[in-house]
Amino acid sequence: MELQFYGGNCIAITTKQARVVVDDNLKDLGVSAITKPGDIAIFTHEHGVPLVETRLIIDSAGEYEAADVSIHGISMRAHIDEAGRKTATLYKIVVDDMSLVVTGHIYPELSETELEAIGHVDVLCIPVGGNGYTLDGAGAVQVIKKIAPKLVIPTHYADDGLKFPVPQQELTEVLKTLSMEPKETVIKLRVKSADLSENNQLIILNRQ
Repeated sequence: MELQFYGGNCIAITTKQARVVVDDNLKDLGVSAITKPGDIAIFTHEHGVPLVETRLIIDSAGEYEAADVSIHGISMRAHIDEAGRKTATLYKIVVDDMSLVVTGHIYPELSETELEAIGHVDVLCIPVGGNGYTLDGAGAVQVIKKIAPKLVIPTHYADDGLKFPVPQQELTEVLKTLSMEPKETVIKLRVKSADLSENNQLIILNRQ
């Protein structure tokens, strides 16, 4: 699969048969939406209606299948939820025996039941901008240690080209908290299971 980052929490996952777009709320951030006709649109939190006709819109927990993609949505406590509430949805996306998790704005303390539902993870896309809007570096570290992915991709950090309702932390500052040295910085990432290390690795995806 191929990954591209569009800012905020928006990731596009391209497979042989489909394109999955996660959290395309880019218009709210002052730039153009990237969802195209026929895409699978996934949302981890409240969202507007895509302006194009998508193949499928997924915005709640459940099991979904489309083209060559298997998607498992898991209800989670959002970062700002009170205990007992679960208004966020974490998604595990499986393509070609590789598993990718997009957390969205979740609360960092994951239960054993939630971890069991998440299971094995190859690639983890996780927001790190903090300031009460989403996970910060310390919260991201908690989640990374619990999920133990092979590859970590940070999202939702400060970007001069985007207008966040709450200022986000600079990625350079977040990396100090993560205590992970980036393996590489790329504009497009092709992921193959054979290329994944057993140890945590950090990849920076530049915004398209």
